Order: sequence, then C-alpha cells, then structure tokens
Amino acid sequence: MKTAYDIIKRPIVTEQSMMLATEKKYTFEVAKDANKIEIAKAVEEIFGVNVAKVNTLNMQGKVKRMGRYPEGRRASWKKAVVTLTEESKTIEFFEGMV
Repeated sequence: MKTAYDIIKRPIVTEQSMMLATEKKYTFEVAKDANKIEIAKAVEEIFGVNVAKVNTLNMQGKVKRMGRYPEGRRASWKKAVVTLTEESKTIEFFEGMV
C-alpha cells in the first residue's frame, strides 16, 4: 500500500507553475504508476484541501551527453497539475513564492 508521500514526490517550482498558483492550480512531480484518483486523495490528505480536477503529463527524459561519445538520458517522470475548488483554502507551501 502506497502512502500519500509515496505518490506526491515534490512540488514543481517554476515561473509558469507559480503563475498557475494564483488560479489555485498547483504542480507536482508524482509517482509514474499513480492515477488521477490516487493523486487527488494524496493532495487532499497531505495539504487538507479540496481537489476539483487533476491533469497528468508524462515527461520524457532529456538526452544528455557526458563527453564526446557516450550519450544517455535523464529519467522520465510524471507531472500532475492539481486544480482546487473555489471554496478550498490555498496551499501554504506556495504562498511565499508567488
């Protein structure tokens, strides 16, 4: 059984995700095998908010080179954009960053 902290790995803090935070949309890196229902329940459990919608994206790892010939890839990962309901409170973690 996975816990909520196994599903939500870390928040994504970029300029675009901080602009979405003003609209109550928060971005997280999540486990690759997590579905939208599990992600919504995990966010509600960790932050104590009401989730309206979850959008997920599978992000491909970038191709990187180390030196001249060896070519490798960064790991692929999954991103989730969580939209909160209108009456829900905001997530305090993102408050000071906007």
